[in-house]
Amino acid sequence: MSTARETDLYPPIKSFLEDQGYVVKSEVGAADVVAIRGAEPPVVVELKLGFSLALFHQCVERLKVSDEVYMAVAHKTGKPFHKAVKANTAMARRLGLGLITVRLKDGLVEVHCDPGPYAPRKSAKRQAQLLREFARRQGDPNDGGQTRTGLVTAYRQDAVKLAVYLFEVGASKGADVAKETDVKRATTMMRDNHYGWFEKVEKGVYGLTPAGAEAVATTARVLGAG
Repeated sequence: MSTARETDLYPPIKSFLEDQGYVVKSEVGAADVVAIRGAEPPVVVELKLGFSLALFHQCVERLKVSDEVYMAVAHKTGKPFHKAVKANTAMARRLGLGLITVRLKDGLVEVHCDPGPYAPRKSAKRQAQLLREFARRQGDPNDGGQTRTGLVTAYRQDAVKLAVYLFEVGASKGADVAKETDVKRATTMMRDNHYGWFEKVEKGVYGLTPAGAEAVATTARVLGAG
């Protein structure tokens, strides 16, 4: 089987646009494909075998000559490509670009989004979660740009408060831990034991595991001190 080339995308794209009444020509100026229909603004299509930052840059540059700019990439099988299409469709919408995929084996053309102004829909729920986490977080214990691994969250800070209390006082009733640490969900957190720091000693009473005692050593950073 021969290796696919960008030029293989052109015949299906040309046919697709011609079926909609466009006159189509390739390699006009810097554009891979230009389609004209009457007095309408020109449609510009850039062809690539796959997604890349360079493709987005190229299409944004074409917005200088027309608002109707599409990127067209070869369709592939599998979940990674499906996820890539979903993510890049969102990116294309934000930039006011259109996105097309072309299945080379049979020339199927699929338009995933058309060019147009981007009007994002805000999620009140996600914004509330963001603000709630910000308000509960003590200090600024993380380094901006770090990976999610080892990230200090408000939940982790609360867990450390519980661990420190149990380290200093010993096994205690959940209600007492909640009252003394001001962590209202103390009992639930110790029962869930997300980090492996707590162990149930008896009904309603929790103690600290060796892992929990070790976690206490990082108290200053986790609680945002210093």
